[in-house]
Amino acid sequence: MTEVELDSDAVRLSLDDGVATVTLDAPAVRNALTVEVTAGVREALDSLPDAARCVVVRGSDEAGAFCAGGDVNAMRELQADAMTLPEAVDHVVRDTADCVRRVYECDLPTVAAIDGPAVGAGAALAIACDLQLLRDDAAVSFGFRRVGLAVDSGVSYLLPRLVGRNVAMELVYTGEELGPDRALELGVVTRVAGADEFEAELAALAERIAGGPTKALTASKRLLRRPDDSIEAAIEHEASAQAVIFETDDHAEGVASFTSRREPEFEGT
Repeated sequence: MTEVELDSDAVRLSLDDGVATVTLDAPAVRNALTVEVTAGVREALDSLPDAARCVVVRGSDEAGAFCAGGDVNAMRELQADAMTLPEAVDHVVRDTADCVRRVYECDLPTVAAIDGPAVGAGAALAIACDLQLLRDDAAVSFGFRRVGLAVDSGVSYLLPRLVGRNVAMELVYTGEELGPDRALELGVVTRVAGADEFEAELAALAERIAGGPTKALTASKRLLRRPDDSIEAAIEHEASAQAVIFETDDHAEGVASFTSRREPEFEGT
């Protein structure tokens, strides 16, 4: 494993066999999306090595949480620094949301490793990833109501697209804490693993993605997220993408391995 040097003290970045791991490391605030953490996440995404083929987002073990949410205290602190309260709220909310957006827009496949509570903006960060692995003693909650706030951090966009409008409204209205069974049932997470198997399952999932045809997978990610309003438009975009991917080395390897009846060895090129 190679550690990638960052200016941030609140986020770590490492690379291991194509898997880039972005670790939130702010235990004092349980990995809440403070200004330091959001800046660190953006720096990590900007610093992904060329060899990265999959990105895992997770919390540090010491924090005891994937991400405890947004930084409500920062709004009060900025107000004390001569901002009006509306200005302070706007500044913090936009900063947090920009961090979530950057994760959502990452070109590479992304996996959220949720081994502790993911709450509010932390839940937004989790569902901004393409896939979510939830440890069976962890939970996800869009409980903005608990602190008397409306949803933010992109939840109004991400959550209805994941679970449907009615279910999204129920989760927001009630602030229900989603344990493994309920989160999996609703599609808020894609996999659940026991505490003893969590790290092994995470490694296997990330390694499988990183070992795939990276350019084809990133093209598929863009296609699956397009807001096309007709199948005709979707087919046109697929055809355009496929014409490019057809020329990649990984496609040639895929064809060669298929005809030779062996497993492909993709290089991400």
